[in-house]
Amino acid sequence: MSYIVEQNIEWLKSHTSKELISILDYWTTKMKDNTNGGFYGEINGKDQLISEAEKGGVLNARILWTYSAAYNLTKDNSYLQMAEYAWDYIQKYFIDAQYGGVYWSVDYNGQPLKTRKQIYGQAFMIYALSEFYIATANENALSLAKDLFELIEKYSFDAEFGGYFEAFTQEWVLETDLRLSDKDENEKKTMNTHLHIIEGYAALYRVWKDEKLKKQIIHLLENFEQHIYDASSKHLILFFNEKWENHHDIISYGHDIEAGWLLQEAAEIVEEEEWVAKTKKIALALTDAIAEAIDVDGGLWYEKDGEKWVYQKHWWPQAESVVGFFNVYQISNDVKYLDSAKASWSFIENKIIDYKNGEWIWGVDQDGFAMQEEDKAGFWKCPYHNGRACMEIIRRTK
Repeated sequence: MSYIVEQNIEWLKSHTSKELISILDYWTTKMKDNTNGGFYGEINGKDQLISEAEKGGVLNARILWTYSAAYNLTKDNSYLQMAEYAWDYIQKYFIDAQYGGVYWSVDYNGQPLKTRKQIYGQAFMIYALSEFYIATANENALSLAKDLFELIEKYSFDAEFGGYFEAFTQEWVLETDLRLSDKDENEKKTMNTHLHIIEGYAALYRVWKDEKLKKQIIHLLENFEQHIYDASSKHLILFFNEKWENHHDIISYGHDIEAGWLLQEAAEIVEEEEWVAKTKKIALALTDAIAEAIDVDGGLWYEKDGEKWVYQKHWWPQAESVVGFFNVYQISNDVKYLDSAKASWSFIENKIIDYKNGEWIWGVDQDGFAMQEEDKAGFWKCPYHNGRACMEIIRRTK
């Protein structure tokens, strides 16, 4: 390893280590709801607290995951205390005791608000609970994660065509409006949900070596290889009907590079060498394919729909780029990917980190101006992508 390579790796490690502390400090000091419990639902793009905003299940799961993972990495007891605090709120307010599963959201007082069972949300809770179990050996958390796995398999798994359906009512009846958000297509199966099911399932398999669980992780890898990853374009297909038919032409560059390293991680966790080899090839192909969306400043453009570009640089694709590029550097030992990881982090430092108020802004527009109409913290803006990117680099550079 050359001196320059060593210096670049050390640079990434030191910068991400410092930023992880800053991110977690923001959430501890500004997002903890000491009045109603749990965490506030929103701080807007102007850093104004919206104390009565709804509290999302995904947000709370991601907070639980982040503090648990931070404790597991650093052994800092303050992070363990925050993880315990997050778990306490989740078990009190997000679990549906009558029908099983977790609610999509509660109001600021903790009362059920959106009671639908979005599989994306169930999967994120499994992800969080599994990491929390590593930190605490809390058997109730592990039991809940197992229950959520069984519920997903009972109601969401498509035994005829494979894969998983998107969303259900509180009583586990398939929804007609299946979308995660207004920007999504109303289709029965999506890349996004399948990516985060395999993420959650792989995390659970780390602590529960169940054969059925392993079988379904491999099934999900097959879904990606056969249906979701497009070998001709080297991008992911985002939306499908129940038969895996696609009628859309949308590229999500952040998901491309995120999926590359997450699929590889899942294959490594189940210790299937054939799938490790396959997913490494996919990771390299996906990472090379996003080159068309890298701007001269190192930032990654958000999305492309046909020939129409979304010229925005959101926070989370930048975070995933750092990890994705570093991962393929480790696969290939090609320093161009290490250089790309450093360039992505430099863009984050130059344009995305809010040095005055803390945390990261949502993103910048085509002209490089902050997207202040979007949240600083909220339903979709949490310490998961950026905190995880920091922790992945720290872990990979030890």
